[in-house]
Amino acid sequence: MTDTADFLQPTHGFMAVPNRLDLTGAKAAILGLPFDCGTNQVRIGARHGPTAIRQQSLALDRRLFSCSERDAVAELGLVDCGDAVVTSGRIEPSFEAMEQATAHILRAGAVPVTFGGDGAVTLPQLRAMKAVHKDLAVLHFDAHTDAYPIGDERHNTATTFTCAAEEDLIDTRASFHIGCRGPVSQSGLAEFSQGLGYRIVDMEALARDGRAHMSAIREELAGRPVYICWDMDFFDASCAPGVCEPTWGGPTAYEGLTLLRALAGLKIVGVDINTVCPPLDPGNMTAHLAATVALNALHLIAIGRGG
Repeated sequence: MTDTADFLQPTHGFMAVPNRLDLTGAKAAILGLPFDCGTNQVRIGARHGPTAIRQQSLALDRRLFSCSERDAVAELGLVDCGDAVVTSGRIEPSFEAMEQATAHILRAGAVPVTFGGDGAVTLPQLRAMKAVHKDLAVLHFDAHTDAYPIGDERHNTATTFTCAAEEDLIDTRASFHIGCRGPVSQSGLAEFSQGLGYRIVDMEALARDGRAHMSAIREELAGRPVYICWDMDFFDASCAPGVCEPTWGGPTAYEGLTLLRALAGLKIVGVDINTVCPPLDPGNMTAHLAATVALNALHLIAIGRGG
């Protein structure tokens, strides 16, 4: 068996939880994926996201006022496994390390809660998930589908969910792109994504009745394994400016967190928070919001396990 030192390295713990590779007793574990493809023309730096999210997490308390007053961090025995050993721009070896690091957490029976990195980091995680969860459904909160037709380069931030469909990693018919909007580089993207089996709840539908959509999704996916992929550009750029592709017209922080909490009761087996870009994040606002998303997600995991 490959030694964990080959694909994991220690770092400071999220919310000051223990930083260790031994997951004995842990029901959830933090994992940093400090990787970006390095191809964005003007907004490079998501590789620094995991460090920024961990730093900002130290300002958070563990309970959620009037929503979930349990101590989910303690209840889950949360630990921080550190960062996957990756090199930005080197896709294949980095994908392998991220897949192994995710698999390490899954083998221990814990739920991985990961910090990217750009949107490409989702694919190696889904590859690891496939070995454990055969009927995985994905809820992808993002301004973009990340399911573009594959061109000259197979792996980039725009083709993550195209590859996931082609590799049969998830049940696309039970998976949703949520919050899609804004400028795109080509036409027919909604139809292409739907042709892969995905369903789309675009920003117009979300704005009309987001809670009703979350309620319907929660009812449909009850009891089956669910993976939450949360791209921080799902939020409006006014509250999450430090992302790789800020997209106006999205939910406020309140609205986004409310939609997330509306999923309480689902069997969440993985959480993936990505695209925080610290060099472009004034006042660390986006990193702090990402840490808050992670805390809310931990509460959802605890609620799903403990009623």
